[in-house]
Amino acid sequence: MTAGWAQALDLVAERLGRTRERYGPDALGVFGGGGLTNEKAYALGKFARVVLGTSQIDYNGRFCMSSAAAAGTRAFGLDRGLPFPLEDIPKTGCVILVGSNPAETMPPSLRFFRELRENGGTLIVVDPRRTRTAEQADLHLAPRPGTDLALALGLLHLVVAEGRTDEAYIRERTTGWAEARAVAMAHWPEHVERITGVSVPQLRQAVRLFCEPAAAMVLTARGPEQQSKGTDTVGAWIDLCLATGRAGRPLSGYGCLTGQGNGQGGREHGQKADQLPGYRKLDDPAARRHVAEVWGVDPGSLPGPGRSAYELLDALGTDIRALLLMGSNPVVSAPRAAHIEKRITSLDFLAVCDVVRSDTAELADVVLPVAQWAEETGTTTSLEGRVLLRRQAVGPPPGVRSDLYVLHELAARLGVEKGFPTDPEEVFTELRRASAGGPADYSGISYRRLAAENGVFWPCPEPKPTRTGPGAGRPDSASAKGFPDAVHPGTPRLFLDRFATEDGRARFAGVAYRPTAEEPDVEYPLLLTTGRVVAQYQSGAQTRRVAELNAAAPGPFVELHPRLAARIGAVEGDPVTVISRRGRATAPARITSAIRPDTVFMPFHWPGEGRANTLTNPALDPTSRMPEFKSCAVRVEAVVPASP
Repeated sequence: MTAGWAQALDLVAERLGRTRERYGPDALGVFGGGGLTNEKAYALGKFARVVLGTSQIDYNGRFCMSSAAAAGTRAFGLDRGLPFPLEDIPKTGCVILVGSNPAETMPPSLRFFRELRENGGTLIVVDPRRTRTAEQADLHLAPRPGTDLALALGLLHLVVAEGRTDEAYIRERTTGWAEARAVAMAHWPEHVERITGVSVPQLRQAVRLFCEPAAAMVLTARGPEQQSKGTDTVGAWIDLCLATGRAGRPLSGYGCLTGQGNGQGGREHGQKADQLPGYRKLDDPAARRHVAEVWGVDPGSLPGPGRSAYELLDALGTDIRALLLMGSNPVVSAPRAAHIEKRITSLDFLAVCDVVRSDTAELADVVLPVAQWAEETGTTTSLEGRVLLRRQAVGPPPGVRSDLYVLHELAARLGVEKGFPTDPEEVFTELRRASAGGPADYSGISYRRLAAENGVFWPCPEPKPTRTGPGAGRPDSASAKGFPDAVHPGTPRLFLDRFATEDGRARFAGVAYRPTAEEPDVEYPLLLTTGRVVAQYQSGAQTRRVAELNAAAPGPFVELHPRLAARIGAVEGDPVTVISRRGRATAPARITSAIRPDTVFMPFHWPGEGRANTLTNPALDPTSRMPEFKSCAVRVEAVVPASP
């Protein structure tokens, strides 16, 4: 049925309040999205903890960059997707791009890698498939899915064996090298070749291309990160950078490529289970005091850390009885998706805020239509840590409200009259205060400044006043009046002087290889890996509504090597069924020599019988709680047509 806003919000507030009264605050779940603006992510986290009092909040960005974030924090003391601007990529000497296909997932960024090669640099792509990006590389390494950790350790072994380490850098700027070196020496090239399938000559060529230039970078994406050992895998690639002096130096470093519209900012300001605004830790007493003061509440009233994204979804209908979901579509995007769909349908109550009726919204008790990106003002933060102001371009359709309006109205109905403004600039002003002094410090950034500049890189603390008189100490007014010394310039390049650890040194991970959570066996002899195609985006909730995009990518498919296709009797375009321990998915075969014979690939944009995430393994990384999307054991069968 169709209802007015007042009736719908009354119902949502009544059901959330009734559930909390009967079962306690942790019976309420909140699930956010990496596409929310910084203001909405901040307000959602505050709403969960101040209004609902629940610890059960996380977001789909947990499935995106969490392993890289954990590894970067462990190594450098701070996580920012890229610790340098994208414009540095074409100026370096070599880039190793691990598990990323920007030609299809981030086409605008591909120009930086093209410029790199035009400038004489080299591009190494690590991917089990020969993607459109790999076709443009100087060297393509095609490891077996789930073995990126062994590959990184094998390259580090060769760096040591060939005398290519930067001993002065290691001595002056790092700790933990002895342990990392010992682990690497146990991963000799022939051993790594057997694990990964990457030949020893290719390993040696990769080391030469990476080490010979004066500067080089390693960039990772979902391939090495979406594993049950993703944090350690990224840590091993960071170790390669540290051993060769390729971190915290101009045009060198490790970075992570994000996959969502606000993947970086979305995890900085409190919609993650263990975080408060400014990238503060929820279990840090000082952080709790600071944020509680900004929010005007008792620090003791703030709940502790809750469940990670998959664990939260897995608890729906049991411990968690009602869910407010904003900007996510887990029916398609979550691992073991058929199970998660059952958990969602077992809820007592589900309210969804989205710009479209997603596959998850179709299961909701209440769907609240909210404005999309072009219809409202807000800030986002790029993968390079650049905060950007996105101005409203058009007004929303009649009857559509903003997410901030939803949170404001629900908070008021649940007894919190103040603290949830609907004006995004007002929310951002409070966010600045809440982030002040934190790792992701936005306090020196304002809407006025963002409107005048091409973004500002965090950390950007608010400076101390440098003069007296009207407007003293205000970074925006100081900038406007020509006092640049009173404005922090932002931090485009991190770690050039020291790392963000207590002693200023980077820490080697020193991790050893271990297999995936689910290795092939007689019953399931192949490995499935998943990914995206250029014409569809994430769960497809928006792009599957565009006729031109559907014409380019009308549905799911199963990519098979010709040898595998011949063995099972698969024919190009005919349906095949992929079966894992969690379920089965059927889609047309796409036969190509661009994939390993022991691997199959499916894009994950579609629901229904071709839903790739029906198959994927929810085994979690012990640190990041990232599910193992990129590798699970399967078998493939050709679909035999029924007799007439």
